[in-house]
Formats: sequence, structure tokens, C-alpha cells
Amino acid sequence: MLLRFLSTLIIFTIVGCGGGGGGTSIPETPAPPSNNPPVFTSSSSFDVEENQIAIGSLAATDADGDTVSYSVSGDDASSVSIDSSTGALSFVEPPDYESLQSYSITAIASDGTDETTQNITISITNIPPPYISQMALSGTYDDGQSEELLFLNQNGNVFSGRTTHNGTVDNLVASFEFEGTSVFIGDVVQESGITANDFTDIVTYTVTNSDGDIENFTVDLTRFTGLPVVYLKTDDSVAIDSKDDYVEGDTSIFGGRNFDDLEEVEMKIRGRGNSTWMHPKKPFQMKLADKAEFLGMPSDKKWIFLAEYSDKTLLRNKISFEMGYLSNLDWTPQARFAEVYINDEYNGTYNIAQKVEESDNRVPLGDTGYLLEQDQLSRLDPDDVYFDSVVTEKFLINIKEPSLDLDSDEYNYIKDLLGNFEQSLFSSRFLSEADGYANYIDIDSFVDWYLISEITKNVDSQSFSSIFLNVMPGEKIKMGPLWDFDLSFGNVDYADSRYAEGWWVKYHPWYDRLFQDPDFVDQVKVRFAYFRANQDLILEKIDNYAEQLQWSQQENDDLWQTIGIYVWPNPVIFDTYQEEVDHMKMWFRNRMDWLDQEISYLTGNSDDDGQSPIT
Repeated sequence: MLLRFLSTLIIFTIVGCGGGGGGTSIPETPAPPSNNPPVFTSSSSFDVEENQIAIGSLAATDADGDTVSYSVSGDDASSVSIDSSTGALSFVEPPDYESLQSYSITAIASDGTDETTQNITISITNIPPPYISQMALSGTYDDGQSEELLFLNQNGNVFSGRTTHNGTVDNLVASFEFEGTSVFIGDVVQESGITANDFTDIVTYTVTNSDGDIENFTVDLTRFTGLPVVYLKTDDSVAIDSKDDYVEGDTSIFGGRNFDDLEEVEMKIRGRGNSTWMHPKKPFQMKLADKAEFLGMPSDKKWIFLAEYSDKTLLRNKISFEMGYLSNLDWTPQARFAEVYINDEYNGTYNIAQKVEESDNRVPLGDTGYLLEQDQLSRLDPDDVYFDSVVTEKFLINIKEPSLDLDSDEYNYIKDLLGNFEQSLFSSRFLSEADGYANYIDIDSFVDWYLISEITKNVDSQSFSSIFLNVMPGEKIKMGPLWDFDLSFGNVDYADSRYAEGWWVKYHPWYDRLFQDPDFVDQVKVRFAYFRANQDLILEKIDNYAEQLQWSQQENDDLWQTIGIYVWPNPVIFDTYQEEVDHMKMWFRNRMDWLDQEISYLTGNSDDDGQSPIT
């Protein structure tokens, strides 16, 4: 029997009726409320200076007002930490720009139900190296004059400048701009515009930054011209206007960076020189009451102030002395450039030199030696003791030291010694080993004195004056010391020595004869090769001293106004100091070239005397 089942769907509709109504309804189930995830409002990138822990803070808002918490993930998450409630980010270890310049993390903001992520880039910025970018000095000098604001030149880590006023620079204030955390001199913190310092010597500023970097900056301030300053004060400010009479007073030195200061000491001073005394800028001889070192030169009493008025380079004596230091001469005077004030008035740049005289620190002749000078009768003082050459009337021989009486045993000894030398030199047996001239003179000193005088073509060295010799009893006659070379290197307009070409000192009567000895000529060739090899060194010294005088020559010329005008006996006139220096160098090069060729031709034959003088 087939059974059939019928499914019956019965639907009930229940209607609730208020108020006893007869209708019915079914209530709807409400949908669960939706959640809004947090939204980041902070930047996705941060810039952090190296060595700093703090990075910044994350920030997110939640529309539902739920509490937001923060966390981070990603490859670099271990390098940072985060405050989950505030979102403050910080590094676990201070970052180092040199190790890593960028960090990447994923920031997470959660409201407990939903979360939002944001990719964060943290860039590390390098701490600028310590640096001073500008510096100026101000202050008041010891004489009350003020330096309002002197801006210094900067070349890398070196600041340089110059005060045009000759006043102390030991209490100046630096104003500066810098990168870094602090500035020191030594262990003293420096405040821009406040801290005063002594700038007499080079001052080093040390700048540091938060990276631990240290950088030094030096301040090289030139006081006035950079040369030491010598102060001469005469009693009652009496003028120094006599070559015969000393004026008493005192002297002191501000040595600057290179020399010791000298506190006031007693001295007396007078004029000196022959043609140089006629110039407006006077040369002097100073005698200290007691021996003292002066500008680093060995202790003694007498010091010569060379004015160098007609030598606009101020260098000819100095460079000739430098050649002397290279030579076989026993002694060559030392000299120092300095600014000189007389009774508080600037008097220009002087070349202050040791005096040519007997002294343990100068020409060491002891009690028995002789210092002689070939000179002219018109130049002698009334009390000078001299004798004539036995072979020429071009010069006489003045006994500079010791002080002798005519016809004394000491006088007759030295007169006879020089006379015997001259007679031997001009005899037919002058080359004899037994009684020739070489038995009387020190060849090395005669050769080197000749070459320095011939190379520089010093006008007075031919046979006029300042031709010094020295003799120790029982020893040979020596040439030297060198002296009076301001009219050398072509600086003369009244003689052929102005030209770079041509012989000059070779025509001195003694040397004219000496060049007839082949052995003497060979020695001249050897020693000239030595000076030729040192030519570049001498040129370098000219440049170095000219650089040293860059400011002083300006101040000197502002006072005496010699550049660009004729001063006796200049053969040429130039408009600038540098042109004067360049001319001297060119003359020297041309002179060495000419001598190099002509000396090579010499043989020592009696009929070979080189070229004739230029007429």
C-alpha cells in the first residue's frame, strides 16, 4: 500500500495590538554596531640628528573614542622603542650617521578591535663638523686708541689680519659665529663678543660638537708690521744729529713672536755713515751701557742701525750677509729688521746689525789681532792710524783695531806684513812656493770675499772702502768681514757696477794680480760653481725677506716716500716695492749667467784678464 506523506507549512502571524486592537506584528533584531579603526595623524617620516635618542611621537585618532595603543614592527624595529600609550618613539642606542643613515619601521595603532599600520622612515642627519665661519676683533690699545671691529680673513682653519696701529694686542675681544656646542682656548670657554685674549702670539680656538668632534682654528694677528719694535728715547728728547757726539738715553724692545723683549736699558747713540748720513733717514750707532743680547743676536754693546734709505728693497745688505753665511769667511755680521721709534715717533724700518769690531762674538782677535780696512784719506777720522799701500795709490790701509801709536812695534809689524805681502804679490817670484804671495794670505777667504763682492758687484769693493781684512800674529792675512753692500746688485748710477755684465772687483789691484795665478783661478772656478749651485737658495731668500717686509716697507715708504722717485744713486726707478725686488732678482740672475760664462774662459795667464770694463 502506497503511503503518501504530506508536509504542511503552517505559518503563524502574531500581531500584538495595543489598546486591545485585534492586529499582530514581529519585532526586527538590531544590527551590531560597526567599529572605526584608528587613523594616523602623525608624519610618516622623521629627521633625527645623530647621537640623539628621541625620535618623535606617533599620533592617531579614533572616531569611536576608543583608547589607542601603539607598537612597531619591521626589520629595524629592534633599534627603537615606543611608549605604547603615548606613541613616543626613541632609539635604543644613539644613532651614528657614519654607520647607518636611515631606519624603516612599521607603526601600528590599535583600538583593541582594529588596527592601522603606517610605514615610517627615520632619517639620520649628520651633525655638522665644528666650525668657525666668521671672526672679528675689537678692543683698546695701551695708548687708549681703540680698534672698533677688525674683520679677519679666513683661509680654511686660519684667520689672519693686521692692526695698522702699533699698540699692544693683549686684550682684544673676538666676535665669532660657529657650528658646535662650545668653543675653548685651552680650558677657558670662549663667549663671542665677551671673552678677551692676548693675540700677541698665534691663538688657537678649539670647537667641539655633540658628536665628539674637535676642530682647531688659529688666529694669526699681525701687530703693526709683524717686525720687532725698537724704542729709542733720548734724555729730554734731544735730537740725534751728530756723528761725533753721543746722546744719552735708553732703549727697549718689543720682540713680538720671534725675539725676546728687552726692558729699558741705558744707552748712548750717535749718527754714523758717510754718504748715508746725508739722507733724510739717518743711520745710527748705539752703544749699550752693558752688554746685552739684541734681537736674538749674541750679547754685545755696539749695534749699527742701517737706514737702507737708497736701497728701496731694503735687502741688499741682508742678502750679501746671507751669502757670507754660505761662504768660507770666518765671520759675517748678523742683522735683523725692526721698526724703530725715536722719542715715541715712528722713524721707519731699519736693518740692525752687529758692528764689525773685535769681540768674542764678532771678529775674535783677542788682544793681539788686527782688524784692517782699505779706505780713503777723505773718510778717515783725525785720530785714525793708517799706512799706505806700497803698490797702489787707490787705497790706504786703516788700522781699525787695536788702537795703536804710529811707529809702535805693533804698528810696524802689521805695516811690514802687508808691505811684504804686496811686494811678494807683485814680484817676479809671486808664484814661488818659497816666498810667493800664497805664504802671506788665506786663499779660501780671499776667494770667497772676492766672489761675493764680484757677484753682487758692490761698488765700494773695487778699491774704495769697507774692504776689511783681519790678521792674527803668526797667521796668514784673511779677507773679511763683509760690510756696506747697499750699493750692490746694480744699485748705483755713477759707475759701471750698475750693469750685470762686466768685471768689477777683478780690477782691484790685488785681485788683478791674483788672477794671473792659474791655481787661484781654479779655486775661483770651484767656489763660483758652489755659489752658482746656491743661486736658487739666494733667490728664495730674497723672496722670503721681501714677504717678511710686506707691511714694513709700506709703513716705511708712507713715512719717507722713496718708492717711485729718484733717490741717489738709483739707476732706475720703479713704482712699486715688488718691482724693485723683481729688478734686483733679475739683475742677480743676469749677473750669475754672465759670470758663469766668463769665469769658464779664465786660465790664469798673464794676458788673460777677461773682458775690459764697460765704458
